[in-house]
Order: sequence, then C-alpha cells, then structure tokens
Amino acid sequence: MSGAVAMPSVQPAVLECPYKVVRDPDTVRQVLHRPDDFSPANALLAVTPLSGQALRILQKARFALPPVLASNPGPSHAGIRRVVAGFFTPAKVAAMEPRIHALARDAVAGAGSDLASKGTVDLVQSVAAFPPAIVMMEMLGLPVRDLPQLKAWSLDSLELFWGWPEPVRQVELAHSAAGFYTWLRELVHEAVAAPGVNLFKALAQHGLSVPEVCSLGYFLLIAGQETTTQLISTALFRLLEGSRGMNWEDAASGAKARDFVRHILATESSVPTWRRVAVRDTELKGEPVAAGQEILVELTGNHGFPWAPAGDPPGVGDVPGQPGPTPYGLAFGSGIHRCLGAKLAELEAAVVVEETASALKRVRLHGPAPEWLRLLSFQAPRTVTVAAPPN
Repeated sequence: MSGAVAMPSVQPAVLECPYKVVRDPDTVRQVLHRPDDFSPANALLAVTPLSGQALRILQKARFALPPVLASNPGPSHAGIRRVVAGFFTPAKVAAMEPRIHALARDAVAGAGSDLASKGTVDLVQSVAAFPPAIVMMEMLGLPVRDLPQLKAWSLDSLELFWGWPEPVRQVELAHSAAGFYTWLRELVHEAVAAPGVNLFKALAQHGLSVPEVCSLGYFLLIAGQETTTQLISTALFRLLEGSRGMNWEDAASGAKARDFVRHILATESSVPTWRRVAVRDTELKGEPVAAGQEILVELTGNHGFPWAPAGDPPGVGDVPGQPGPTPYGLAFGSGIHRCLGAKLAELEAAVVVEETASALKRVRLHGPAPEWLRLLSFQAPRTVTVAAPPN
C-alpha cells in the first residue's frame, strides 16, 4: 500500500496538538500558495497509524494510494487536474441545476411521506444523502448504483483516514476500505472499457495506470458527494435550530438559501481544516518552520479538536446573527489544489436547502441534540430529525 500511514499523529487520549495550526486567513493562503515550501504530500495520509492487522487487510485487497491529485506535489499534477476539471466546467455545473432541483424534490417528497406516516423523519438520510451521490456519478459519466453501500464506505473511510480509531475499530474500517477499493477497481476496469466519455476512461487515456485511477477515484468518490451531504446536513440543522439569524421559511427563497449556505461554508463547513507538510526549512510570517513539520490550516470556523478546549467558538469572519455575505473564500481551499467541485457543491447545497424548506413547512427539530461527526478535517451532524408541526 502506498501512502497510508507514514506521518505521526495524535491518539484520542493525547491532548497535545501534533501540528502547527494556522488560523489567520492570510497565512493560510500563504501556505496553500507555496506548494514548493508546503507540500500536499500528507493530505491523504491516515491521521492515526494503522495497526499491522489493519494493514494486512488492506494489502490483501491490493489497496494502493499513489499520489495523483490532492496529494500530488509533482509536475504531473497540472495535467491530471485539467482532465478532472473538464468534468466540472462552469457550463456543465450550470446545466445540472434542473437535475439537482428534480432530485431534491423527489427526496423531499419521500421525506414528506415518511413524516406524514411516522411523525418524524431524519433529513440527513432522507434528503441530504443521495442527491449529491447521484449528481456526482452522472457528471463523471459513471453508472449510478450501490449508493447506500457507497455512503457507508465513505463514512468508514473518512474515519479510517481522518479519525482516531482504536485498533479493533481500525480492523472493521480496514475491511470496509478493502471492500470499497475492490468495488472501485472493478468499476475502473468497466469504465475504461465502456463506450462514451467518463472520468476513469479519460484518466486512462491521459496515461494513468489502474492503481493511479483507483487512487484518484477512491477519494474523489468520497469528497465529490459525502462532503456535500455533510454541508447540506449542517445547513439544515442550523436553520432549524434558529441560531444563525435566518428562519426556516426564509430559506425557501433560492437567494436566501444560497446566502445561508455561504454562511455555513464560512463558519463551519464540512471540511474545516486541511494538512500540509514543510518540504524544507523555511519561514511563515517571520517564524521559522522546520522541514518535516506538519501544518494544519484552518479553512473555516474552528470546530474544536481533541486537544482544544470544549466549546464552539465563532468562525473566521462570523458575525453572530448575520448569515449574509460572510467571507467563505477558503472553504474549498486555495491555489493549485483548490477543490474542483466547489461551485457544484455550493449549488447542490443551496438547491436542497431551498427545496426542503419550501416543501416541508413549519417542521421543527425533534428529540435530543444530534451526535456530530467530528474528525480532523470533516464535521457534520449525523442526524437532523424533524417532526411535523402540531395541529
């Protein structure tokens, strides 16, 4: 297996931060715009070193993650990025908007039926989960199938690579990752041989090997949909909670839904941090940074790490009660590795929020506060359970 576990990391019981944490937006941009000094080589490495048993499970599945896109510091990055970017052009994203509205309406209709029959419904599973996955697969020219399994694999892989799983849990997650990778490799072979245009075929034609296509696809099939599901989930929860200065009814407006999604992107996006590593001895805002130092850049509002004090401090640029034009320029990164699906994710989240608020009028949060997914670089409520309004 290439590139899964090499860097030191923090265990759950350890409260000392192993990273140089950079929070100032201008300094974050410096880090992201200096790839020769601050490499993305550690971006996809497991935060917690994997046990020998977990590694053997992955090796048996021929699991390999050579650096291709997000973690690629080399000269091949630019050409590969151009191939992937061709599937996310502004025109293609704009052309998907009617499809996104249709998928959102179908999902919300199902949620409404469950709400009417059962009295409660979880908006994460009923509304937020599947439209982003369908949209992603369609945009990449890949078959839309096995979506419940893809969603489960995605969450397991995020925990494996960005969480702090104990050895027993690592083994469970490694089995899941191996199953995902085996499924993905079969999909890559199928896509490369298929007629028409699809991302995996385009990457093979660009010269990538099957392991390289699998490496890119492994995280793209997660990031291309699961982070959008998480963004939608957080936006829906905060709207229903009523803590951000916009009410549920207001979000039925497309413009206001977009503003609210941008507010969430700025203050607690689904990807609040990312990693870099210093390539050489250098400086950052006049302070020395030693070669090999791992850096954690804060892209959006600080959500509290295992080594941080309890609480939920305001995010960068956050003005309480003002969900309008909060700066969110770093939510998708910056520089040569900025997220290629940024505009698609923002559009999808705004459309799903708009359609949900428009159709499910006067719903309210139900039950205890949700458990949150809290990983090094990913966050969202795991559930957003709502009940119908009282008669």
